[in-house]
Amino acid sequence: MMMKFGGILGFENGIILAPMGADVAGPELVAAVANAGGIGLLASPINNYDTTVKAIRDTKKLTDKPFGVGILLEFDCTKTIKAVFDEKLPVMEVYWGKFPKEMVDEAHKHGVKVIHQVGSVEAAERAIAAGVDCIIAQGVEAGGHISGTVSLVALLPRIVDLVGDRDIPVVAAGSISDARGYVAALALGAKGICVGTRFVATNEAYANQYYKQQLLHYTEQQTDRTDLYGRYTWRAYVRCLNTPFHETWKQAPNYGTLVNDESQPIIGQSTVYSEEIILRRFAGQVANPTTCGQLENMVMLAGQGVGLVNDIVPAGEVVRRYVEGAKAIIQELGETHLPKASPQPPTTDHEEKKIKDSWKWKWIKKLCL
Repeated sequence: MMMKFGGILGFENGIILAPMGADVAGPELVAAVANAGGIGLLASPINNYDTTVKAIRDTKKLTDKPFGVGILLEFDCTKTIKAVFDEKLPVMEVYWGKFPKEMVDEAHKHGVKVIHQVGSVEAAERAIAAGVDCIIAQGVEAGGHISGTVSLVALLPRIVDLVGDRDIPVVAAGSISDARGYVAALALGAKGICVGTRFVATNEAYANQYYKQQLLHYTEQQTDRTDLYGRYTWRAYVRCLNTPFHETWKQAPNYGTLVNDESQPIIGQSTVYSEEIILRRFAGQVANPTTCGQLENMVMLAGQGVGLVNDIVPAGEVVRRYVEGAKAIIQELGETHLPKASPQPPTTDHEEKKIKDSWKWKWIKKLCL
């Protein structure tokens, strides 16, 4: 059983699974993260009530732990939100758009806490004014869709300072692929981390094996921030692997006018939440296990932390590595960077209690709980 470490919003630990779309963060991955004490977030279908309910119920079959759903605000999400309310989920994440106070209030009436992912201080100000329960600060180095242009190290402490003493935990997102990144985020004031790329390379992620394997062979210098993919429905920046296909087309003279419309050849097809999808060149959809066709010519979303992704393991193992690794690092830092209470071991119960009650041990204990 996972030990509690830095729990937020009533969950056992501060690890959040990014709701990676369209269905990479499906029931199996969400349940695995939830079972490990983290906050699993389903990638919700776009405004489809029945499909969202089915995905939620399929997840409930795999875990009795709480979990949530990610809501993409770029599109109409009324039906998806209704499914979250009707299924009585404890949290939902909203991102890429505004979620005003009246919508936050409505969520609270249904017992749903709102996590808002932002990419700028200005967006964080709006989220605070709306009364959200948690803010995810996403750095530009993150994989998938990225709304900001500032690195996590610069953005995170600014948002932490903005939140101040309000009861709104700030979570870090962007290239946090191991326990060292987790501890760095904690040092910058975060209460938890939101993870995408590292969770794609897990057994339970609903991603094509070819896509998972490619993550093991790329580094931080081999990703690109681009708006090349999915322009037909949504022109937005993503960070992806700089594959040979991507490298070729980003240098094309007509790069700015390329659109994945009917003028582009069909390169494959997928089944996404029971819907058959035709994939044309420059489609924004990553490959899932049903995808067939020219996999090497499809977008592969990944953050700059991909260089630290070296194996494909169960999602619970990923959570364990974050939690146990962070605890070990914090304890080591306490031993190497904080003053020693005494070179001599305590000789009485009174002296032992005095050392345990010292500010050094209180600091370490606070971080490890």
